[in-house]
Amino acid sequence: MPKELLLNKQEVQEIVMAIIRIYPESGTDLHYETNFQLLCAVILSAQTTDIAVNRISPELFGQFPTPEAMAAASLEDLREIIQNIGLSNNKSKYLKNMSHKLVKDFNGVVPDNRKDLMTLPGVGRKTANVVLTNGFGMAAFAVDTHVKRVCQRLHFVPASSSVQEIEEIMMEKLPEDIWYQAHHSLLLFGRHQCVARKHDHEKCLERIREALPETKTAHTAFQKLL
Repeated sequence: MPKELLLNKQEVQEIVMAIIRIYPESGTDLHYETNFQLLCAVILSAQTTDIAVNRISPELFGQFPTPEAMAAASLEDLREIIQNIGLSNNKSKYLKNMSHKLVKDFNGVVPDNRKDLMTLPGVGRKTANVVLTNGFGMAAFAVDTHVKRVCQRLHFVPASSSVQEIEEIMMEKLPEDIWYQAHHSLLLFGRHQCVARKHDHEKCLERIREALPETKTAHTAFQKLL
């Protein structure tokens, strides 16, 4: 079996910067007013769309705007509000148990570090990273299903890489000051261009080629994508 051809640090940066030129938008599409509401929205967004979460968030946060209020809510009330976004049984439990732990262990304040965030029910590494970047402005590179797929498809990381391995590799290959933007641009590229369903991948590569500068590194990087 031939050895997997991966882009080196400089080549990854060239391709990522091209994708940032294609999708320069940044910031989450989720609607929230506080870090607690951001945390809830990110938990709810698992395996569904931000649009779907935004549809139910006004009622959810209108009735239960704080950890104290949500911890005191009944599972039935929570489930009824979020039933249309899928996995409502599990997610209603996550919201209630996460809120209870926030009140009990953190005085109702969302932690500003990954270690403490990941002690909360329903909070994995990706959710913690999204909260840290959007809620606290900290440098992190969140890896969701779109980012994972794009990083593997474009040979930034080995095809067998786990989510945490991808995060670590990409944080090593990219300058810290573009982690946040890179995450959002790769996410959008995966959501709208290099999608999970069957598609013409040549069009993905053509968009990248058009956004690349005329440099030797960029040329070498692109050849590895073919």
